[in-house]
Amino acid sequence: TNNDGIQAVNKEFRDMDKPTDVLSFPNCEFDTPGEFSQFRDEDVYFDCFNPETGNFVLGDIMISRDKMNAQAEEYGHSQQREFAFLVAHSMFHLCGYDHMVEQEAKVMEQKQEAVLSALGITRE
Repeated sequence: TNNDGIQAVNKEFRDMDKPTDVLSFPNCEFDTPGEFSQFRDEDVYFDCFNPETGNFVLGDIMISRDKMNAQAEEYGHSQQREFAFLVAHSMFHLCGYDHMVEQEAKVMEQKQEAVLSALGITRE
């Protein structure tokens, strides 16, 4: 989406009337970040599974193309790198990770960097 689109959603769901770069909407709550074993029982966690396919659904991601492009320029790297970072960041949120306290932020940052490095997407 663009800044206007993400701002409207940010206001509606987070009561923040400003654009942001990415929003994550988790479909399931994790007892422990990144630990999927709790979801083995589809009957208990039926909201986490697509009823037509039976596939596990993490949630939804919304990215502002305007913010993504501006941040790529601001940080001096490619749009591909910024997009990949925002997707990785959001995916970790969908898997129960957060960055509200320093220790959690460190864990999430390390995981994001590991994923981007494994994909060969580095800061240019």
